[in-house]
Amino acid sequence: MLSQRSFSLVGFACCAGLVATALYFQHIDGLEPCPLCIFQRVAFMLMGAVFLIAALHNPKSAGMRVYGGLATVAGLVGIAIAARHVWLQNAPEDQVPECGPGLDFMIEVLPFHVMLEKVFMGSGECAEVSWTFLGLSMPAWSLVWLLIMTAIAVKLAFSER
Repeated sequence: MLSQRSFSLVGFACCAGLVATALYFQHIDGLEPCPLCIFQRVAFMLMGAVFLIAALHNPKSAGMRVYGGLATVAGLVGIAIAARHVWLQNAPEDQVPECGPGLDFMIEVLPFHVMLEKVFMGSGECAEVSWTFLGLSMPAWSLVWLLIMTAIAVKLAFSER
């Protein structure tokens, strides 16, 4: 049976590996991420940071519940984003929003709450499927991994030391 520290390290390693893979696809294979992809990466980065801090700190059960809870919240937000992305990719064409401005432009020009609202609505570029593996798109794989990572976080939050 793995210790809580080991679970935390596994969670961190998975999150770091997934973000590294996304960066590989972006910078080596030339797949540009849409705004929803970027926010899914942020969810993985937040979860990874919490897992790393939990592994380094290695607190007693109450502290691990806090870390597990924080990682679970980040995972649930990521799951919601990834689920929305998968929905957009499978929605009928008449329900897909028009392509909008890039994330950099929205961050610079729009108020934060308006920018978030536009990002979560998605855009036409978020509906494109430019990569698949075993029949699943990248956002679908992101959803699968977010579910796994969130399960690890819940295990940390509710397991005894």
